[in-house]
Amino acid sequence: MRKYLFILIFCFACQTVRAAYLLIPMDEAQTNHLKAYGIAYWVLSNEQQIDWLLNFRGGSFMIKHSPTIENEMVIRGVSYEVISNAQSNQIIQSIADPSSNMDVMKLDKEPKIAVYSPKSKQPWDDAVTLVLTYAEIPYDVIFDDEVITGKLHDYDWLHLHHEDFTGQYGKFYSNYRFQPWYIKQQKEFEESARKHGFQKVSQMKLAIVKRIQAFVGRGGFLFAMCSATDTFDIALAADGVDICEHVYDGDPADPKAQQKLNFSNTMAFRNFKLERDPLRYEFSNIDNQQQERGFNEKNDYFNLFQFSAKWDPIPTMLTQNHTHIIKGFMGQTTAYKKKLIKADVVIMGENKEIDEARYIHGIYGKGFWTFYGGHDPEDYQHFVGEEPTDLNLHPNSPGYRLILNNILFPAAKKKKRKT
Repeated sequence: MRKYLFILIFCFACQTVRAAYLLIPMDEAQTNHLKAYGIAYWVLSNEQQIDWLLNFRGGSFMIKHSPTIENEMVIRGVSYEVISNAQSNQIIQSIADPSSNMDVMKLDKEPKIAVYSPKSKQPWDDAVTLVLTYAEIPYDVIFDDEVITGKLHDYDWLHLHHEDFTGQYGKFYSNYRFQPWYIKQQKEFEESARKHGFQKVSQMKLAIVKRIQAFVGRGGFLFAMCSATDTFDIALAADGVDICEHVYDGDPADPKAQQKLNFSNTMAFRNFKLERDPLRYEFSNIDNQQQERGFNEKNDYFNLFQFSAKWDPIPTMLTQNHTHIIKGFMGQTTAYKKKLIKADVVIMGENKEIDEARYIHGIYGKGFWTFYGGHDPEDYQHFVGEEPTDLNLHPNSPGYRLILNNILFPAAKKKKRKT
């Protein structure tokens, strides 16, 4: 009898171990939030599924136990907990409770990622490539050649950062026109435009924007930061209108450019006014400029909106974090005046005190886009030529977590509950 009981207990124990799960907490218990996203991506790339537990301990991940995955987390310094099958079921049941603001999203395939960036070195860094590299998430760098020749079809997710799609070279003319990097960039862009049959850089960039918009319309995922956000929509609104002054394209801008803007073309913004001065470091009044904001590094914050996980799973995914208060940070485009945002756009991060949005999201066709104001979440005012941020010093950055939420978003499918 004793022998029989021992065998039963042993078999039950083996079954429990086999059914065990790995829980990756994403609340304050996590030692490295950023690398935890890299683990999630790595698991997906090895054709295993993950449950993303929305609003459960900061948006934790749960994976079927594997010694290989456990060892990888140890190597990368990611905190985890081994839980039993019973504990896993208890978590799922608590999430399924109609009174809880939680839900489960199943991640089943890693998205293929592209970053739109010039192949030559730029005098500034890119927060997204920094965090992708730190989290050990692979990506390809593509630029105008690849977009024009249709390579976007190869990707699920595209990032745009410190880019100017209006053909005005970032409006750096006043301060940097004699710098070697500026001269080289202008030459490269003009050569690329001629190669692809365009008379002006602005015309080529408009063609790029239209192809990217079509990529989203077909079901792609677009994430943009800093000046790539507003210049994207400005280029769309100015389709067929010359908004570039002589210093940028050799002839004067259309004096009636403002009246000719077509806001029905844009994805996020409406009724904005162009900044016509070629020497002023702004593109339009979309950007809530520093002198208007009245904040400094010590008191600049924005709040993440809390959505219903069961009814609004997409913005809930994109705002997963261990805090709802995020440090502000500047960029050429820092924040968006809410009065200039289209009515169907979802505002996910805002500063109500000054009526500005920092983090917004929308749907276009079959796809999705997210715009995030500012340049570097851990460098309040990043200057041209400054050294890039060392993310080893910021492994739990809530501002960078918002970027990585977007990376996993294309992999998500709502998990069907058992009836």
